Order: sequence, then C-alpha cells, then structure tokens
Amino acid sequence: MKKTTEPPAMKKVLWASADKLRGSLDAAEYKHFVLGLVFLKYVSAAMAEKRAQLEAELREEGGWSEADLLATLEERREYTGSGIFYVPPTARWESVLERAKGTVEGQSVGETIDAAMRAIEKFNPSLNRTLPKIYNSGRVDSERLAGLVKLLDRLVFQEQLGEDGKRRGARDIMGEVYEYFLAEFALKEGRKGGEYFTPESVVKLLVEVLEPKQGERVYDPACGSGGMFVQAEKFIETHGGNPLNVGVYGQELNQTTWQLAHMNLAIHGVEAKLGDEPADTFRNDQHPELKADVVMANPPFNISDWGGELLGMDKRWVYGTPPVGNANYAWLQHMISKLAPGGRAGVVLANGSMSSKQSGEGDIRRAMVEDDLVACMIALPGQLFRSTQIPACLWFLAEGKGRHSGWAPERKGEVLFIDAREFGEMENRTLRVLTEEEIVGRIGDTVRAWRGVESGRPYEDVPGFCVSAPLGAIAEHDFVLTPGRYVGSAEVEVDPDAEPVEEKIARLTALLREQFAESERLAKVVDEQLGRV
Repeated sequence: MKKTTEPPAMKKVLWASADKLRGSLDAAEYKHFVLGLVFLKYVSAAMAEKRAQLEAELREEGGWSEADLLATLEERREYTGSGIFYVPPTARWESVLERAKGTVEGQSVGETIDAAMRAIEKFNPSLNRTLPKIYNSGRVDSERLAGLVKLLDRLVFQEQLGEDGKRRGARDIMGEVYEYFLAEFALKEGRKGGEYFTPESVVKLLVEVLEPKQGERVYDPACGSGGMFVQAEKFIETHGGNPLNVGVYGQELNQTTWQLAHMNLAIHGVEAKLGDEPADTFRNDQHPELKADVVMANPPFNISDWGGELLGMDKRWVYGTPPVGNANYAWLQHMISKLAPGGRAGVVLANGSMSSKQSGEGDIRRAMVEDDLVACMIALPGQLFRSTQIPACLWFLAEGKGRHSGWAPERKGEVLFIDAREFGEMENRTLRVLTEEEIVGRIGDTVRAWRGVESGRPYEDVPGFCVSAPLGAIAEHDFVLTPGRYVGSAEVEVDPDAEPVEEKIARLTALLREQFAESERLAKVVDEQLGRV
C-alpha cells in the first residue's frame, strides 16, 4: 500500500479509513485506541528523525568505531536533551508493525502495544501514567487492531516541504494530524466531544484578544485536550516570540482527557504542568500558589453538580458566593483569583451569564463590574460549537485596568462591548466558523484600537458592532452585560436615488384604495352572477 505524504489528503483519507475500522465501537472509546497509536507512531518517527541527524553528524566527525557509534545512537540523553522522547527498540513503531503483519511470533498485537506504552513511560518520566494501556483489553479485536496499525503506517512524519515551501518536521505534521483527529472525534461524540475540544476559531479569537507573550504564565483550569496552550504558543511564535519561553499550567478533571492533553502537548512540543493527577479544579486545585499573566478557558456551561454546597466560605468568592445550582460565577471567580497583578483572562460562557439574576448572580456581576474587572464582552454567533446549541459569549477580564495594567492602560471605568452575532461562515449544514479576517481584522483590531496599542487606527464606536460604555451606562442597564443592549442598531446607508418616504406612503395609500375599490367591484360582479344561478 502506498504511503500517504500530502497532509490535507492524508488527514481525510486516514480519518475515513480509521472510522470505518471503528465498527460498532463507541467513538468516545475508540478515539483512545486511535490517538494512542498516532502518538506511538509520532514518537518513533521523531526519534528516527533525530537519530538519522545524529548519525550523520557522528560519521562526519569521524573517529568512531561502529560499535561505539551504535551505542551512542541508543543513549537516551542524546534525545531527551533535544526535547525528543526516547523510544527503546522493542517499543518502536517498526516492532509493532511487524507484529501487526504477523511476520513474528510471540505476543499478540495488543500485548505488544501495551508493552510499548509502558516502556516509553519508563524511559520518559514526564509521560508517567499518561499513555493508554488498553490495547489488550479485548475491546478491539486483534484483526481490527492490526488493520488500524497497518493503516496508520501510511502516515509519513519525516521532514518534508509544506505548502508554503518551508521545511516541516515530524512535530508540525503530527500536530496537524492529531488536532484533526481530535476535532473529528469531537464531532462524532456531539455533546460529549465539547468536554475536551473547543472549536479552533473560538480559541483563536480568545488568543487574538489576550495576546500572550513570551515569558508569561498561561493557565487553563479546564484545559480539555490542551488546545488553548497550543494556540497560545502558535500566536507567540507567529509574533516573533520564543514559544518555549512560556510557563504553561493546566488542570483537567477527566482521566482520559488528561491523558489526551499530555499527548497533544507533547506532540506540539509544549512543556506543560497539568498537575500530579486529573483533579477537580474547585476542590483539588493542582496549582494553589499560581498567579498567571494570562488565564483562558472554556469550562462546561451551566453545570449544577459542581459541589458548590461544600465551598460556601471559600476565599475565592470575593464578589459573592456563587449559586449551588450553577458554576458559571464560580469559574469566573476562580480565574480572577489566579490573575497576577495586571493579568487578563478570557472565558467562554453561556449567554445567560451576562444577564442572569438568579441566586445572587446579578449581585456578583455587579460587584465585578463596579471593581472595574470586566474589560470586554463579545456576543458570539450561534452554531459555533459542535457540543451545544446554547448561545455563547466571551468574557474578558483585566486586573488593574486603567491603573497598573499594561493591557488596557487608558480604559479605567469603561467596558468594550462587541456584537459579533452576525459573524462567521457556515462550514457545513450545522457548523459555523469565524473567518480569519473577522478574528484578526474586525474584532482583533477593534480591541487593540480600544486598548490604545498598535492597530493602525484610533478606536471609535460603530453602531451595531461595538461601543465603549462607561460604568454609569452599565449601571443604568442594571449591570446586564449583553452587548446588544449597548451597541444599538447598525446605521443604514441612505440611497440618494430612493423614493422619499412621504411620497412613498402617499403612493402606496393610493394604490391600496384602488385595490379596495377593485375588490368591491369584483365582489358585486360575483354576487350578480350568483343571483342568476
């Protein structure tokens, strides 16, 4: 079978083939089999790539016996020192592939893969307890598992030329494939998929507004598969920063999602601290002393079973105790508690969070606004999320806004409202995505102009799209933060050739009277005809 090397085609073809092999197995379970194998393929390819480079250097250097050269090529530190995972010979993809092809006897395919996962964890302590050891569980039969291995063998991760002409290594290509598979599995899982995957255009918008920089600490208390961190590092690199010089801190409650995040971030070369174990952010904070420069999250919407009844006097509830039946304001206050002086936060929440007054939520929102923490509110279009049809919005908070914050130094006592409900394009019948121009040009540039940083133009209110409202105006709206209340309606362009309104009304009135008269005449004709019958 010919190996597929062109990334876009490779992703789609492999996904379709892998999904066919799923059979009747639930996508939520099947993804761990597929993504674990993709990770195993990647670490083997990345090590092979580094091994070939190292061997070429040693041979060019000269003076090595063949035995010493081979021994050096197997030294773990030669790889881990370059950020590459060391994969012992028995755990490498080639060994797993031979077992799948049936060319060697001994362990079953499932036993071989589980052993490979354990060996990789042993030689790379940072992966401890993060790799799936489920392949010999019987959930996927040996024949199907062997087929999946042979299918994924078509992936070629070694360095190649990208569409932009730049050379791309195994990590870049693998990152794309892993993200693509994650997105497709999230689509298959529907509502459950939203627990570990946030649509890329929403993550890009969060990052575009928050603008993380090298040297900063970035935190996500509900990190899912780690997509926020990947996008933050891409943004830093694109803007000339060093993506390796970022402190990444995350937490995730779900065990298997926590494993996905470890693998996803490892593939993208993101060194993250995700806590010692999967844990509940509210009751078992894995980073109790952390103060972050950038906080961003897409926590689950409107969850009612978050254990609020056990946290009534928690020190994080500075602006009021959140209701036991809804965690939205618990998430907001947890993130506020993690902000370093001058830090900023971006959070995805349900639209109801902007106006709800139930169980004290209105009082908490009022206290946050009066403390000048709220910097920007963005109303999002519908159908952005695969997992829910609930309308969503973005909250942006800034500690020290207009005082010691460098993020929005001139905006003390103001909140920027943006109504983006009409934005986005339909990717398919049910899913909408924000365009790059909307994320960077329309919204990103507007926020930058409002903040007073380089944007190429001064900020100005645009009816129907954005307005900078003083706290007094927000108080008049009883501290409801729905952008539609503030931005008003878009101005309608006047057509100089259009008929004047007064003349149009007179013309239509005359036409209506004519119609009434004609209707009355026809009614009489019909009545006469009926009388002759």
